[in-house]
Parts: sequence; C-alpha cells; structure tokens
Amino acid sequence: MNLPTRVQLIDVGPRDGLQNEKQPVPAAVKIELVHRLQNAGLKEIEVTSFVSPKWVPQMGDNAEVMAGITRRADVRYSVLVPNLKGWEAAVASKPDEIVVFGAASEAFSQKNINCSIAESIERFAPVVAAARAAGIRVRGAMSCTVGCPYESEVAPERVGMLAKLMKDIGVQRVDVADTIGVGTPRKVQRAIEATLVHFGLDDVSGHFHDTYGQALANTYAALELGVWNFQSSVAGLGGCPYAKGATGNVATEDVVYLLHGLSIETGIDLDQLVDAGKFISDFLGRAPGSRAATALLNKRG
Repeated sequence: MNLPTRVQLIDVGPRDGLQNEKQPVPAAVKIELVHRLQNAGLKEIEVTSFVSPKWVPQMGDNAEVMAGITRRADVRYSVLVPNLKGWEAAVASKPDEIVVFGAASEAFSQKNINCSIAESIERFAPVVAAARAAGIRVRGAMSCTVGCPYESEVAPERVGMLAKLMKDIGVQRVDVADTIGVGTPRKVQRAIEATLVHFGLDDVSGHFHDTYGQALANTYAALELGVWNFQSSVAGLGGCPYAKGATGNVATEDVVYLLHGLSIETGIDLDQLVDAGKFISDFLGRAPGSRAATALLNKRG
C-alpha cells in the first residue's frame, strides 16, 4: 500500500470551529489562535467567513480579524464567502483563497441556504469568476457527501454531479465533507472516487466529523486512495447546526498524531499544536476535544 509521504492540513478551527459558539470570542483571541496555529507549522488556515452577522454573529469581526493577522508568505489564509455581497466585503481583506460551498443533498441545500443545488451553483458562478479574475484561488466545500440528516444516504453519483458543477464554474479544488459524521471508510472512498472523476488527486481533500468516532478511520481510508490534503479543527472545535447530535470536526491534534505514527510528514509541531488547542479550549472553558491532546497534556503533568 502506497500511502502519501506528506500531508497538508487546513485548520478550519478559527472559522468552522468557532462559528457556532454561543459565547462571543473576541477578535484578539481569534487572531492569537491563528498565530499559534501558524507557529505550530500549519500552512493553510481557514480564518473567518464574510457572511451576514445577522445569521452568524460570531463572524461579525471578520475584517478586524483578517487585518490583525501577522501574515507569513508561506501560509495560505482562506475565508468563506456565501455570495457576491460577501465576496465584495472579503476581497478588501486580501485572502489568498475563498471558499464557496454546496451540498450533495437537495434537502440539506434547502435547509442550509434556502435554495436548490443548481441555484446555489448559479449563485456562486459570478463569485468564482470574480475571484479568479482577481488572482485569488477558489476552493469548493462539498457538504453531506456520504450522509444527510434529512435524506439519510447520499449516493456517490450525487457527489460526482456536485463536483462536476463546481468544476464547470471554475472551482480549483474541492473538499469531500462528511458534514454530519455518519460516514464509514468504504462510503468515504466511494464519495472520493466519484469526485476524482472531475478533479485531480492534488485538488481533492477530506473533511471529516467525528460524530460516530469514524473520522480517523475515514482519514486513513482517504489516505489509501492517495489523498494528501485534509481539513481538521484544532481541539476538535465545531459541529453542524443543521444536524442534531453532530459533533465537531476531527481534531487536528488527533490527525497529526495518526500521520506522524504512519511516518507521514506534516511539518507540524505536535506540542505547539496541543498548546494552541489548550489556549482556545481554556478560553471557552472546556477540555480540548482531542484524545491525543488530552493524553499528551496528562503526560506533561
């Protein structure tokens, strides 16, 4: 079996991880978290989203956070944008990449953004065109690729259809996301295989939630296919507001521990990463949602 020798992680904690937190997280704390992540060796960080603060108040400080980051030339900073209005606000902050999104489930698309899959792609087409014209990269987040809280199973053909639609409007790379954490390894592999019909291996990443404790197994299943890009969230922050019981993203610390155990290079200092997770967990008043981090912190005493 030829697993990748190197893996690139995108930490989505500052955006996807914090967006659903009820207690306000000050911009200064978010900025410090980004700094700690890049100090630990993360080369890609999803920082914030330019959505209406009416719907996601936690991200209302997006411009302040982007302006406050001490940027590094070797780190890619991405932001999520929901529409042209969001793009117009985001471009002033000079992101390296924007993230657009779509679901492989019609029901989830309607519940999440109040439109069909086709309508969502039509909405994003001018956003993608504007970003590409400005020299800003575009990533597409494909949600509910293996399961949906409303439609249950999601066929790989639906994932392939969404991938093609994103490719057709100019999206450069995509995330295959198990948004509600119901996937198992073979289902994840089928979703990735359907995506690889339309995108090259270098342009496909895995994004797994750990609701049923399958995120690391699903990560390994993706590695078996040669996937070497993954999203994760420091301290396991995050969740899905549209799926009751869905837990957070797989913890970056746990993924790094797995990868290092497989002798796969990440460029990440696990001890510094654990400290970053402890920093944000302490602020939120909870233990880190990472077994590896908890074990390593206990070992330190």
